[in-house]
Amino acid sequence: MSHSSRKAVLTAIVSNALVTIIKFIAGSASGSASMINEAVHSLMDTLNQGFLFLGLRESEKPADGVYAFGHGQKKYLWNLWSAIGLFSIGAGLGLSHAWHSWEGLGTSHISETSSLFGFEVSSLWLNLSVLAIGFMLEGYSFLVAMKEFLRRMRSAGQSNPLTYLLQADDPTLVAIVLEDSAAMLGLTLAALGISLTAITGHAEYDIVFSALIACMLGGIAFYLGFVNMRFLADMRDPEAEQAFQEVVKKHGEIERFHDLRSIIIDERHTILVAEIELREEALTLGLYEKIQQRTDEILDSSGLPKNEQEKLHGFASTRASVELIITRAEAIIDEIEAEVRKRIPRVSHITLEIEGVVQQNHSVIPTI
Repeated sequence: MSHSSRKAVLTAIVSNALVTIIKFIAGSASGSASMINEAVHSLMDTLNQGFLFLGLRESEKPADGVYAFGHGQKKYLWNLWSAIGLFSIGAGLGLSHAWHSWEGLGTSHISETSSLFGFEVSSLWLNLSVLAIGFMLEGYSFLVAMKEFLRRMRSAGQSNPLTYLLQADDPTLVAIVLEDSAAMLGLTLAALGISLTAITGHAEYDIVFSALIACMLGGIAFYLGFVNMRFLADMRDPEAEQAFQEVVKKHGEIERFHDLRSIIIDERHTILVAEIELREEALTLGLYEKIQQRTDEILDSSGLPKNEQEKLHGFASTRASVELIITRAEAIIDEIEAEVRKRIPRVSHITLEIEGVVQQNHSVIPTI
């Protein structure tokens, strides 16, 4: 886990936990539906970011006998459970509270004054003060996350934050930025609902805005669920495939390629598979003398007299040809792998098949 990511998540957890406590206190004291739903919103944010932190920690574990490519995908699972579970629950609780508040309009209302630790204070100013404190705390968390988000956006060569939010390969950072943005919007909605109710005397405004906050939680759950599901469904890596195509097309010894595929394991691991055909002259050019030399070496190493070595000449010549052709093919493949990884470092595994020769993890074996 990078220092920036750790700082963004921990900052969000601490700020949301503090805001949750003061919102529940203010909501319980004043009876505001918007404030209660905002407290539920902050509680879900706190729990969700705790799940994000656990997911980040789990994803840093190295590969082992069970997880061949590391534990990176556990991050998406934690994020998915958090998004669908916590935010859906938060949306449901918020809508339920708004509905019950609507049903009780004739028998309950937001009190003008609230008793807080034995002191009588204005409910309006209590709620607005709490929202202002929440805005400052969550605003700081938003700035920390946004700083890291913009840094990665610039590193990726992007200039539009909204476009990068939809295309970013780190759903954890996307979740933090989106949650903090929604938190700021939720505070604004709650302030509007509470203020309009205080000005007009109609509690409907407070309830309607509380329902909007709950619906916003549901929208976040849907979007974050969609983002994380993409990475758990063998999604292709178009950038890695494009880099491979550019490298191959510029390589003078490659005739063509086909059946190009890729799988994103996590943001640090992409597997790329393809079949390529080499130009015939690429394998045979300049090899004749080397084949003859290697053939003589094989015959000499047999320990047989010169007059009997002729019986093995065909075998030695074939073996020498296969060895040198495979060596040449491996060198070409190594060049391709090195260039692709130079452009896209997350491409951790490349498997290429070449006209009867298979290259896997730098070990070339003939296919039969």
